[in-house]
Amino acid sequence: MYNAMEKALVLGKLKKNPCRGATISNRNAKEDTRLKYILSEDVPSFLQTAFKYNYIYYIFFKVLIESGMRKGEAAALQWTDIDLKESRISITKSLDFQADSEEGLFGDTKTYNSKREIVMSQSIMNELRDHKKWQNNNKLTLNDIYKHDLNLVFCRIDGNYLPKSTLFNAFKRILKQAELQQLPIHSLRHTHAVMLLESGASMKFIQDRLGHGSMAITADVYSHVSDRLSKETIEEYEKYVSLFLK
Repeated sequence: MYNAMEKALVLGKLKKNPCRGATISNRNAKEDTRLKYILSEDVPSFLQTAFKYNYIYYIFFKVLIESGMRKGEAAALQWTDIDLKESRISITKSLDFQADSEEGLFGDTKTYNSKREIVMSQSIMNELRDHKKWQNNNKLTLNDIYKHDLNLVFCRIDGNYLPKSTLFNAFKRILKQAELQQLPIHSLRHTHAVMLLESGASMKFIQDRLGHGSMAITADVYSHVSDRLSKETIEEYEKYVSLFLK
């Protein structure tokens, strides 16, 4: 095609070659559509490394793993969204990392279904209680310097929001130090979904918890890990039947 257009250009039939600068895609090349997540057996190593790296990133990433929230949803959490007594988190907004003022910092969630209330484990709520005490000490120390008005759950020492680039860089370094493959932060949402599947949670429960608009999205997540779960299930089945089938 390129050569034909060049010839037409020489013959004066075209003023320019429309093929110049065009890139040819390889239709035979397969796109990597595999679900990206941290294996459940690697989660402890990731969290231990995160804790050593920096406490604030540890608690942020741990909540992502245990809740399945998007990073913007977690970054926008305020203490008024946390019910420590009932172990519930209300997800009603998302942080706009591109906002140029505090007034525009909080935006809508990705979709209508993304607005939800989720129940958290007692262990992570205990950590959030300790986190609040730690944060209150920072407030007392910094006093007027602290961004009290934002009331963020996850923030920098001075109470300001965590920039997206800072989160990305921290996540990348933690993965490297833990000797795990590089993944996007969104993989922690997938990690939570996979762990729910492995624990036997229903598709409907996972759909509601992640705020998926339809079961099809949740089913797509399941299809990526079904082979692994099938192998684990059949292994358990073999152990069971071996008790009476000799």
